[in-house]
Amino acid sequence: MQLYRMKCQAVEIEKTITRRLPFPVYFWPVFAVAVAGLLNMVYSSFSHYRVHTDILYVSLCAVSEAINCDTVSQNMYSIFLGMPVPVWGVLGYGFFLILLSFVYVSEAGHRRIWPMLFLTALCFSGYSLYLAYLLKFEIKVYCIVCLAGYGINFALLFLVWIIRRRFPEKGFFKGLKKDVKFICRPWKIQTTILLVFFGIAFILPFAYPRYWHFALPEITADIPTGITEDGDPWIGAENPELVITEYSDYMCFQCRKMHMYLRQIVAANPDKIRLVHRHFPMDPQFNPSLTGALHPASGKLAIAAAYAAQENRFWQMNDLLYDIPKDIKTLDIRELAQRSGVSFEGLASAPENRFFYRRIKRDVFKGIELGVTGTPTYEVEGNLYEGRIPVEVLKKSLE
Repeated sequence: MQLYRMKCQAVEIEKTITRRLPFPVYFWPVFAVAVAGLLNMVYSSFSHYRVHTDILYVSLCAVSEAINCDTVSQNMYSIFLGMPVPVWGVLGYGFFLILLSFVYVSEAGHRRIWPMLFLTALCFSGYSLYLAYLLKFEIKVYCIVCLAGYGINFALLFLVWIIRRRFPEKGFFKGLKKDVKFICRPWKIQTTILLVFFGIAFILPFAYPRYWHFALPEITADIPTGITEDGDPWIGAENPELVITEYSDYMCFQCRKMHMYLRQIVAANPDKIRLVHRHFPMDPQFNPSLTGALHPASGKLAIAAAYAAQENRFWQMNDLLYDIPKDIKTLDIRELAQRSGVSFEGLASAPENRFFYRRIKRDVFKGIELGVTGTPTYEVEGNLYEGRIPVEVLKKSLE
């Protein structure tokens, strides 16, 4: 019986060998797909950087609220162990390509390294499933570049599986063990490259710039603040040449990014520009223009800011609220009160006070009357600008 099985296996292997095409036909598609994955991650890394550092940047796949790579880049899940996820992707594909270079070493005999490459592609595909879960159930936004990356990972897994079938070797784990020995003995130039790569991959998370952390200019006595006749908090010039009114949501990443940008301009031109804040939470409890809850906690954050304005601490509270994680489940009122300098008892009771609820609703209705439909939106000299203020508008005023 054992002899019969061995003969059957031999026949199967012989059939597989006779069916296979020349080795380059299998190798180069794997190489091309891996390079495509690397380029995809390079673009995604570049886009992640621009989203966080360039006020005017919009990526190619920011199509809608449901399909938006920029929203994914802004999410906390886009950072893993001190680096953006796409940068880890660049390292992953770099590792794959270095391993792939061992395949064409003459001693490889077309059979070496493929078990290790298969395991690597399997890890890529497993992580893709995890990221797809996050997109669907946590972030709830789809990213075209991310989905393309998942497809590339599964394509790599399939192609490597095909090669292992066409150039069979008995025992997967035995093959892995042989791969490790093949890489290390005798020493090869590719082995040196691989060790240098591991050194860079170890150091990079510690050295990578944290550009996604940006701070608002400090509130100082040099920059005037106050309340308009309509009750809106302002910062900047007492006798402004240009007034910018922002309609903002504390859980909106673009609102935070643009607010930081405008605050820097105000800090640089405190005698020319005034920034006025109005609340426009994307929370159906406060905003009747919405059909669904985009940021269901943003209304409560707006109430905290409205209360702080009563104690002349609006801008201190405002800065803290923009830094609150967007996936917040509970809000530490005591810490918020302590850091902003407002009364803990007053802040804790503010959500029950109808005055603050009406105050937020008043801002929302003003925005709706003007035509505000989303955040951030800016009113400048009677004109509305959604998402960002054109540079020409600011330059004209600054000149």
